[in-house]
Amino acid sequence: MNRTNGQGEAALVAEGVEFDADDATLLREINETGSVARASSNLGRSRARQLSRIETLESAFGDLVERRRGGSGGGGSRLTENAGALLRRYDRLQTALTATDTVPETVLNGTVTAVLGELADVETEIGTVRGLHPDVTAGDDVQVRIGADAVTLQDPADSPGPDATSARNRYQGTVTAVEHGETVLEVTVAVSDVPFRALVTDESADRLGLDAGCPVVLTWKATATRLALR
Repeated sequence: MNRTNGQGEAALVAEGVEFDADDATLLREINETGSVARASSNLGRSRARQLSRIETLESAFGDLVERRRGGSGGGGSRLTENAGALLRRYDRLQTALTATDTVPETVLNGTVTAVLGELADVETEIGTVRGLHPDVTAGDDVQVRIGADAVTLQDPADSPGPDATSARNRYQGTVTAVEHGETVLEVTVAVSDVPFRALVTDESADRLGLDAGCPVVLTWKATATRLALR
């Protein structure tokens, strides 16, 4: 599955785990330096955290990094063929989305019910939506804007539960239209009679069997949801 984070940055999704730009940068640095430690140092990241991140990614995407212990030839790390294929998939998605002049949005109207630091809960026509806010208080009327590149579509049978993913906005819907572009499809999904837009690749559309009438689960992160006062 594929998505972007709302600012035109791609991510691949498998089993609730997202492979994003930071992960792609890490793999490329490992490929360049031949070492997780050196890659982490060059990127200003914790080696322990990067090793943990690699394990998380591998649990969803398969083996990505071969680690060799020291010996006559010295230790080090190198990318697997699977990692190379994953990076190529990521690059194709990023290129396709970067080429999109404008990203369609879904806009909801609602009322703020709670403010949680930089996030706020908004009661809308599809239920409670959580998003980033500039400066709102409970009771404010707001617009909720969700970019089509921020939405992930999943098969209801394979969709992880609400607590298994960082995408806290999660809703059931039904595909009503699929528009084919050169490499990216724009899919319209009805959620409580509200049309949502999502961008997916041909590969994801084929895997999900997307067509009118197909049930899907939509998810997107609160940090990819923007609130604006009305």
